[in-house]
Amino acid sequence: MFRYKRRPHLKFPCLLVFLFHTHIHTTNNTMTAQTYATLNRTGDKMPLVGFGCWKVSPEDAEATIYNAIKSGYRLIDGAADYGNEVEVGRGINKAIKEGIVTREEVFVVTKLWNTYHNKDRLRGAFDKQLKDLGLDYVDLYLIHFPVPLKHVDIDQAYPAGWYQPNKTEIEFEPSPMHECWREMEKLVEAKLARNIGVSNFNVQLILDLLTYAKIKPAVLQVELHPYLQQSRMVTWVQSQGIQITAYSSFGPASFVDLTTDGKTAAPLLEHATIKEIANKHNKTTGQVLLRWSTERNVAVIPKSTNQERIKSNLDIFSWSLDKEDMDKIASLEKGLRFNDPYSYNFNLPLFD
Repeated sequence: MFRYKRRPHLKFPCLLVFLFHTHIHTTNNTMTAQTYATLNRTGDKMPLVGFGCWKVSPEDAEATIYNAIKSGYRLIDGAADYGNEVEVGRGINKAIKEGIVTREEVFVVTKLWNTYHNKDRLRGAFDKQLKDLGLDYVDLYLIHFPVPLKHVDIDQAYPAGWYQPNKTEIEFEPSPMHECWREMEKLVEAKLARNIGVSNFNVQLILDLLTYAKIKPAVLQVELHPYLQQSRMVTWVQSQGIQITAYSSFGPASFVDLTTDGKTAAPLLEHATIKEIANKHNKTTGQVLLRWSTERNVAVIPKSTNQERIKSNLDIFSWSLDKEDMDKIASLEKGLRFNDPYSYNFNLPLFD
C-alpha cells in the first residue's frame, strides 16, 4: 500500500497560460514529452494524455496497464463499472515496485458508479475501489453519471451495471446530488482523494453544483470528438477553471459492437478529412484526433493493445495543428453522441 503524500509541484517551464488559469507544462518523460494541466485548488499536474481502462479485459488489464506505464503514460483512467480495478491496480503497483515510477508520478483516476450515490453508501463503495486498486489514495475521483440508481449490494452484484439483478428496467432512488457531492468532499478532507470531479454532466448540472459545492469540481469528463465537439460547453466549463477530459476521442471506434450509430457512422480513423490532415503532418489519424483535443486544452484517455499505437498516441506534443486543420475538423460536427443510455435501449434520455 502506498501512503498519501503531498504531490510535489513539478518544476517545468510554463509555456502557456490559458484564460481559465490552466497552466500547460512540458517535461521530457521516458518515452516522449508529457504535457500537463494544472488543476484548481490543489495545483496538481494532470497529464493531458492518459491511458483509458474501459473495455480492457480483466485477463489483460495487469499487463496492459503495466506496459502503458512502462511506455510513458502517467495517467491511468479507470472506473468501478469497468470491472477490472483489481487487475489495473496490480499493473500500477508492479510498475511502482519495479521502480519505473513512484506513486506520486502516476495520476490515478477512478469513478463512483450510479448505485452508490446514497450518502450512507458512497464511502463503502469508494473503500472497496481503493482496496481493489491496492492504493491508499486516488488522484481524481469522478461521479460517473448524474444518475442515482437503486442500490445494489456489493455482495449481490459487482459491478452492478444499470439494472437490478434479474430486472430489465432501470430503477432510481432519491439520492440528491448535493448529498452525494458532500460525501465526495469528505473523501478529500480524509486525504483519500486529492481531487474530485464529475462525468457526463451538462452545464445546467454543473452550474447547480457550483451553488453548493465547498470544493469545486476539478475535472469534467465527457464524450468529445469531431462528430460531437460541444464547443459552447467546452468554452463555458473552461471559463469556470474546470479541466475537461475527453473520452471516445476516436468517435464510433469503441461503439461498433454496442450501438446502431456506432455501427453505421463513418469511422473517424478512416475519414478522408482526418487522413488528409494526417498525411500533411506525417502522423496517424489517431494522433490527429488526439491532437485536436489537446489543441483545445482538453485531456484525452485513449487505449490500445497495439504497442506502436500505444507509443504513437503519446507523441502528440512535438507538432501542432494549424487553423486550417482545426477549421476542417470543425466542419465534421454532427451532434452525434455514441455513449447515450438511450442508445442501449434504456428508457433514459439522459442528454435530451
